[in-house]
Amino acid sequence: MPHTDEQLYQRALAVMPGGNTRSTLFVAPHPPYAVRGNGAEITDADGHVVIDCNNNYTALIHGHADPEILNTVHEVASAGTAFGLPTQYEVEMAELLRGRTGGIEQWRFCNSGTEAVMMLIRAARAHTGRDMIIRFEGSYHGTYDAVVSTAAKGVPVSLRDSVIEVPQGDIDAVERAVHRHPGRVAAVLVDLMPNRAGLNPAEACAIARLVELTRAHGILLAVDEVITFRLEPGGMHTRYGLQPDLISLGKVIGGGFAVGAVGGSAEILAYFSPLADGPVAWGGTFSANPVTMAAGMVALRRFTADAVSNLNARGDALRARLNQHGVTANGSGSLIRLMVDHPGVTWWDLYHAGVLAGTNGLLALSTAMTDEHVTAIGDAVIAVCGARSS
Repeated sequence: MPHTDEQLYQRALAVMPGGNTRSTLFVAPHPPYAVRGNGAEITDADGHVVIDCNNNYTALIHGHADPEILNTVHEVASAGTAFGLPTQYEVEMAELLRGRTGGIEQWRFCNSGTEAVMMLIRAARAHTGRDMIIRFEGSYHGTYDAVVSTAAKGVPVSLRDSVIEVPQGDIDAVERAVHRHPGRVAAVLVDLMPNRAGLNPAEACAIARLVELTRAHGILLAVDEVITFRLEPGGMHTRYGLQPDLISLGKVIGGGFAVGAVGGSAEILAYFSPLADGPVAWGGTFSANPVTMAAGMVALRRFTADAVSNLNARGDALRARLNQHGVTANGSGSLIRLMVDHPGVTWWDLYHAGVLAGTNGLLALSTAMTDEHVTAIGDAVIAVCGARSS
C-alpha cells in the first residue's frame, strides 16, 4: 500500500470530498500526512520532521505521546474504553474543573468544542426562556449552524431570526441589538481572544461594559474558552475578574483525546438534571468516557500555575522577538498569530523550514518544547515572514 504524502492524497480523493474530512487542515495543493508524533515534533509520510506549533490546533499542551498520559490511558483503557454507565473519572474531572476555575459550580461533558457550544446555547435558552443569541463577527465557535455565518451554504435562512451577529468588539452594537429585541436575547457569546479575528485580547473596559449590559437585561454572558483556557490556570476569563454565566471548554482538557465541557451555575445547569421536571435531555455515546477524562486530568494536573506561567513567558518572549524583526505577531502567552498576507504560501514556507503552523498562521506552544525548539521556531518565522514583509 502507498505511504507517501502524494499517494495517500490520491487515495483520499477517491473516498473523501477533495480528499478532506477536516476543513481546517487543508492547505493547497494538499497537506502532508502525519505518521508519528514525539514530544514537540512530527514526522510526515515523506519522512520530513517538523516542530509542531499547531499541536492539533492548541489541544496538545504537553505535545505528542506524553509518557505519563499514555501510561494512564493504557491503564484505564485496559479496564474498558467506554460504558453505558457513568464512571468515577467524570466526577473527578468535574471536581477538578470546579476547583481550577475558582468555583464554576457544575459541569457536563461532550466530545468537542462544537458540541460544548451547542450545549451552552441550549442551556441559555432553557434557562431564560428566550431564543436569541448575540455573537461577534469573526469569532469561531465551531460548526453548529447557530454560530457560523448565516450566509454560509447549508445554513437555514430562518436562523437569522434567532442569531444576531455584531462587529467584533462592538459593544454599542450589542446594546442596540438588545434594545431592538427587548426581552428576547438569551445570551451573548464571546471569545476573549478570537483566533480567526486576529487573536487580539478583548479590551477590559469592553468586557466590563458587556457584563453590565447583560446583567441589566437578564441576559446570560457565555464565554467560549475552548482555545483560551490554556492561558491561565482557571481560564482567560480570570484575567478580567469575570465570572461567566456559562463557559465552554475543549482542547487542552482532553489530554489529546476528543473532549468538550460546559460549566455554569447549579441553577442554570439544573435544566439538564434528570431529577428535574421535564429536563433538557442531552446524551452522547462517548461523552465523559473514562479514557478522555483520565487523560485530561493528567494533562491538567501537570499544567500547574507555574507551568502555565512559564509557557506563557516563552510565548511572550517569542512574540516580542518576532515583532522586533518586523513580523506582526498577535496573541498572548502561549498563543501567537502571525498576521501574513498569503497564509497558504507562508504555511508551506514554514513547513519546509521545519515548523508546522496553523493554516491561518496560528502558533501554539507546548510544554514539550525546549529552549532550542523555541529558538528554532523564531529563526524559521523570521527567515520566512521577516524577509517577506521587508
